[in-house]
Amino acid sequence: MSYQCILTEVKQGVGIITLNRPDAMNALNATLCREVGEAVDHFEADEAIGCTIITGGDRVFAAGADIKEMKDQSFAALHANNFPYIQRDCWRAIDDARKPIIAAVAGFALGGGCEMVMACDFIIAAESATFGQPEVGIGTMPGAGGTQRLTKAVGKAKAMEMCLTGRMMGADEAERVGLVARIVAADELAEQALKTAAKIASMSRPAVMLIKESVNLGVSSSLNDGLRFERRAFEATFAFEDCSEGMNAFAEKRKPVFKNK
Repeated sequence: MSYQCILTEVKQGVGIITLNRPDAMNALNATLCREVGEAVDHFEADEAIGCTIITGGDRVFAAGADIKEMKDQSFAALHANNFPYIQRDCWRAIDDARKPIIAAVAGFALGGGCEMVMACDFIIAAESATFGQPEVGIGTMPGAGGTQRLTKAVGKAKAMEMCLTGRMMGADEAERVGLVARIVAADELAEQALKTAAKIASMSRPAVMLIKESVNLGVSSSLNDGLRFERRAFEATFAFEDCSEGMNAFAEKRKPVFKNK
């Protein structure tokens, strides 16, 4: 597929989406957000793809929303259209994806960029990565999950401080407070993200999808409800051909051959 603001490629069963507005530090405009949503949906429908990576490359993820495009919007227009390119085109696709999505982040991931990476399943960060919700500095506030996902990831106190002051968080702090899964050297970010995604893509896809669903349910439900769902999901895996293959392979001391069934 041909895109204006992103690049896509497939490697080792992994779909890779690279934000590509270098002259604007990958600022999120309507076209970019629509294209990210389309690419996520495309990889989601492709049976050869087992995991997706969203990255901005080795210098910047995204410095925020495109303020030049946003500054003349009115409340009536935003409300009537449900902030269309943020909520409908991009975040819906990421939120609805059943296959895992990894954010590979170098440089700034600010405002909408921070919100996009937090919508992914987990973040692998380069040492240069910087996260923040600086919207208060231009008289507004996060509008695509910044006050909600950040609070769930790092807790009320730190999220409140960052959103109210616009303070940015470096990679070390982000890993320490649980926003980031892992930090890697900047020149190894693409390689390490692909290695991780390819490993996920090599696993049984039905099992991977159930694990993702179970973890996400656990974030938004009570412990008892989460445990009940997890138990039923675990029992359901015994209907998978891959479960039988995996256990037999373990017993026979060989590598399993999963068929995603």
